[in-house]
Amino acid sequence: MSVVASMATSCRMPHRVIQSALLGLYGLRISVGAISEILHKVAERGEGSYQELLRQIRGSPALSADETGWREDGVNGYIWSFSTPNVRYFLYDHSRGSKVVKEALGEEFVGTLVSDFYSAYNIYEGVKQRCWVHLLGDMKDLVEKHPDDKRVSRWTSRVKSLYERAKKVAQADLRQDKRVRIRQMFESKALELALPYVNSEDTPQRVLAKRIDGFLGELFTFVDHPGVPSENNAAERAIRPAVITRKVCGGSRSPKGSKTRMTLMSLFGTWTLRGQNPIRACKAMLVNTP
Repeated sequence: MSVVASMATSCRMPHRVIQSALLGLYGLRISVGAISEILHKVAERGEGSYQELLRQIRGSPALSADETGWREDGVNGYIWSFSTPNVRYFLYDHSRGSKVVKEALGEEFVGTLVSDFYSAYNIYEGVKQRCWVHLLGDMKDLVEKHPDDKRVSRWTSRVKSLYERAKKVAQADLRQDKRVRIRQMFESKALELALPYVNSEDTPQRVLAKRIDGFLGELFTFVDHPGVPSENNAAERAIRPAVITRKVCGGSRSPKGSKTRMTLMSLFGTWTLRGQNPIRACKAMLVNTP
């Protein structure tokens, strides 16, 4: 059971490929339907461990979040990823709205939420850090769209330089009160860069300047919150296998199939992240689960 689950999850092998591999490696003849049932049984046995991962992300000091499209029985929906340095947790929902974020975090999570600028994450009222990789990526796109506008390239370079300075400060050994003052300084300088373009209709920088202005209090959290990343790369790395799987299989066929996939992705993703052998970890879980 653990080998089949690992093939489907860690190796992202379609059921028919698993069927062929089992025949070639072990001389085992098994139907595609039986493979599906094995995966469902492993997920059911792992439900307690899956819920424990949810409790762990809700109790973490910082949490990275992301989402990507997924189809269930041909209907569009979304996989949501919530990650810490040692936990991967996934869930499927038809909605891409803020209710999913609220339900996933629950009342227990009081840490820092790291995300991109998607509005669904606005519902969290606690401390937030918005992703600088997304912001700088959009600035790079802006420069490419306006290659002859020196004002655009100078402005984006100044914003990037400010961020790089903040990254260096964040890594320094400083007292907390000094970190707070330095964060305020960076916020002030970012606002100085943004304000000239916020209400300027005819400048290419306007949209990104408004973003800096609107999310100013969530851009430099990493400066005075040691351990909080300045980007949500962890969540994006976590969700990338799901994107690859989606391209291979197109999605899941039923709510039960989606639930099984989210459970197994969470368990195997966490075991791999922790440096555990996923097949052995799965075997241990199956043995220890009533």
